[in-house]
Amino acid sequence: MAAEGGAVELRAGALRLALRPDLGGSIAGLWHGAEPVLRSTEPAALAAAQASACYPLVPYSNRLGYRRFRWKGEDYATAPNFDASPHSLHGVGWRRAWAVAAAAADAATLRYRHEPDADWPFGFEAEQRFELTPQGLHARLGIRNLAPIEQPVGLGWHPYFPKRARSRLHLETTGRWEADPTLLPVRRVACRGIDGDVAPMAWDTGFDGWRGSARIRDEAFALRLSSSLDRLVVFTPPLQPYFCIEPVSHVTNAIHMAEPLQHGLRVLAPGQAFDAWMRLEVARP
Repeated sequence: MAAEGGAVELRAGALRLALRPDLGGSIAGLWHGAEPVLRSTEPAALAAAQASACYPLVPYSNRLGYRRFRWKGEDYATAPNFDASPHSLHGVGWRRAWAVAAAAADAATLRYRHEPDADWPFGFEAEQRFELTPQGLHARLGIRNLAPIEQPVGLGWHPYFPKRARSRLHLETTGRWEADPTLLPVRRVACRGIDGDVAPMAWDTGFDGWRGSARIRDEAFALRLSSSLDRLVVFTPPLQPYFCIEPVSHVTNAIHMAEPLQHGLRVLAPGQAFDAWMRLEVARP
């Protein structure tokens, strides 16, 4: 483990993982030798979590519609936090500094304690655990409710993958959420998944019923992404050199749906916790 200027680095075999706890508890980069596995920036050069390799989504994933919600008979609002979007995005963890709770050569634990504020009205504590092996990365993310009332929560990860000339994606699902022009989901349609070259794709879409894993292959790597979560957001902007496969616990904007719990929203009693894991296996093709 090496720490410099707020960064923490882990190594295992040919893999190197660089973390920036101070920038949203984000992963600055993951490399196999000199080749980036995720979109990667040397930690000293990373300026914001939004430009990182991966950041945590907590206490909710993706868009919270029009930055407001009603909970237990009370109306709440969240502050603008993402460009010109009318919604708040990705929770608060990615915009806050995390503390290093433990670090070793191949593992690290980060923690963040949230006090109620304009971005999220309930207190919570979140923890990330990273473990690196020669075969890949295992990450765990958890949240504990510190509020005196039940709290609605969700979590996930936002990893960015380099879009290479032969990048190809395969994943299996049961459903896809069609969205309105502001990218809030409006209806679920049956969908068996995605199988094809990434370059022509133009997704910014939620999927559920995710089965098993997502397989990503290109000229550099054969990757297998798996998680304890069964939903994904797939983001493949055509004009960008990256794409995102995001394991998440709930449908985007689930808190506004008629049956939020059926769409993955968790309700934690005071002191109750919820966690999930994500694994990225790395091999040469």
